[in-house]
Amino acid sequence: MSDTQVSEARATAVVVENADWEAAANEACQQLAAFGPADLLFLFASDSYGDKLPELVKVIYTKSGARTMLGCTGQAIIGREREVEDSPALSVLALSLPGFEARPVHLTTESLTQAETSGLVALTGVNSLDVNGWIILGDPFTLDTEALLARFAETYPNLPLVGGLASGDFRLRRTALFLNGEVLKAGALALPVGGDYMLRTVVSQGATPIGEAWMVTAAERNIVFSISGRPAYEVLVETFQGLSPARQQQARRNLLVGLAVDEYKSDFGRGDFLIRNLMGIDPTTGAMAISAEPRLGQTIQFQLRDAEAADEDLLELLGQVRPVLEANPAVAGVLFSCNGRGAGLFGTPDHDAGMINRQLGALPLAGFFCNGEIGPVGNQTFLHGFTASMGLFVRKLKNED
Repeated sequence: MSDTQVSEARATAVVVENADWEAAANEACQQLAAFGPADLLFLFASDSYGDKLPELVKVIYTKSGARTMLGCTGQAIIGREREVEDSPALSVLALSLPGFEARPVHLTTESLTQAETSGLVALTGVNSLDVNGWIILGDPFTLDTEALLARFAETYPNLPLVGGLASGDFRLRRTALFLNGEVLKAGALALPVGGDYMLRTVVSQGATPIGEAWMVTAAERNIVFSISGRPAYEVLVETFQGLSPARQQQARRNLLVGLAVDEYKSDFGRGDFLIRNLMGIDPTTGAMAISAEPRLGQTIQFQLRDAEAADEDLLELLGQVRPVLEANPAVAGVLFSCNGRGAGLFGTPDHDAGMINRQLGALPLAGFFCNGEIGPVGNQTFLHGFTASMGLFVRKLKNED
């Protein structure tokens, strides 16, 4: 168990590893008992609990006495310092947040369609002036997540959204969302973060920039024909040849592209680019296909993704946020990591959770391995892959109104 207290706000986190759902639920509640009824409880549970999930969720919600509980299933479960990948587990984060009212809403394709005329505010019941950010947990099979994020961006502009898509055995196409004592099989849960609190985000896309930053000068849909007036393939080859032999070996199967989100910046660095896949190249025409639709004039830079780059990226981003948190400490965090990370990528367990603990201290933390991660780059929110996206609950300062 880990605990923090920031002013009057408190949080504690619990991880229980047990294949017996009832024993796991009871142990989690026993560890939470000293904390008292939470204003907000996050529960992330292994999908392998299967048809026992409704009972598990009801037990934890009832016995914990939480006013509001939300969560979902995960292929693997994250807690402070730990990532449980190979056995059934629960991760629970309890928060007491004076001045915060948790009002999560369940969104479905049907309810969003009905709200097209009345607007998203009518569906969520939350005015844009009354919210400082959103946490979103979604089902990957029953909702168009990118369309949902676009709706939120239009209704709640410039606010951070962070979250992830529930995961489990992909072959079964089976995930679950938890809202209070219920298990939901479709849609998304959206939690507004407002009142005296806001979200500080860390979004590590697991890539490091290589070569120079260029400009897209000819493109159609997702095909880039020229970069800075030269064939895109020619610029790619030049970038590759400029790498050291070791880096070239790493880059052979791990090259991506980064598209700058904010063109008004004079210098671009880590965190300024939306990372997307390099899907194919045509040496004959010099064209390059990517998994995005770039704008003419948009800054583009090639990126490298592997374990070393992902480690370097997360370390640098945590280093950037650490001094900010020294002035305004986080109460707790929720972490959404891609199911392509973990021991399979890094070769050792507990990478993301362990690094967060080392860099930010004993922060109460809960999360899961996702089918897609939600997080902002610049002032825009995207659905990512291979990303570690974290939302930190912090006090809203007067100068951040």
